[in-house]
Amino acid sequence: MSELRTLGFIGLGKMGTPMASLLHRAGFALVVGDLDEQAVAGFVDEHPGAAAATGPSSYGEVDALVLMVPNSAVVEAVLETDGVAAVLRPGTLVVDMSSSVPTRTRALAARLTGAGLRFVDAPVSGGVRGAVAGRLAVMAGGERSDLDQLVPVFEPLASTVIMVGPVGSGHAAKALNNLVSAATISVTVEALQLGERFGITPETMTEVLNSSSGRSNTSENKVIQFMTSGTFGSGFALQLMAKDVGIAVDLADDLHQEAEVAHEVARQWSRIAAAVSAETDHTQMYELIGAQR
Repeated sequence: MSELRTLGFIGLGKMGTPMASLLHRAGFALVVGDLDEQAVAGFVDEHPGAAAATGPSSYGEVDALVLMVPNSAVVEAVLETDGVAAVLRPGTLVVDMSSSVPTRTRALAARLTGAGLRFVDAPVSGGVRGAVAGRLAVMAGGERSDLDQLVPVFEPLASTVIMVGPVGSGHAAKALNNLVSAATISVTVEALQLGERFGITPETMTEVLNSSSGRSNTSENKVIQFMTSGTFGSGFALQLMAKDVGIAVDLADDLHQEAEVAHEVARQWSRIAAAVSAETDHTQMYELIGAQR
């Protein structure tokens, strides 16, 4: 199993830039690309030795290609429409760390492996703060030998790496995790609003939740920190959460699995996401739930 030395990295957004920076610091040679040419130029200026991709052929000698882009459509466009996959050497590892659709991931993986490439899906959880700190959680799907080879790539980025299962499993697990997170936010906010209407302050109700069976990541790490404080600065967009919830319920439909609560959560998040900007933080649901009825 050869050592991965040179990485292509496509997607220098809010998550991708700090992730690529950590990989550079860890000693990987990087070839970076993004639709935003200024983002690429700025990254190369700040990271000596990193190279800017000038086209698909720039990735022809990488040992692995990491994608951190918005969705399956962009992943497929980069690899297939733009022709990046066609220039990769046989056996090159393609690693999709985006939040993609599991069924599309499996179909894409089949096409790429048929062309002699290897494919792993490895989406992350932890937001921008986790990306900056190198404390993301990686949910990886693929062949065990490929996942083992990627351990040195994941180590600078994550505090937790879970080998979930076959290819596509990582993307499924990410969507399902965010479904649970979104549902917890929804019901926590509604409980806080009901409590306040009855005369219990949100701070007191949060203390009750954190001392009782209603405790969750939302009550412990989001309510006081981002919601009642009014900062709404968790670093994860509401529209992105809504997208992931949609992926989860679409998966339920594809599997012909009843998911009554999930579909109601998806309807709520989709409705609210359609009325806000791309910059709206997902913790702003504290203000938005109930406000648009």
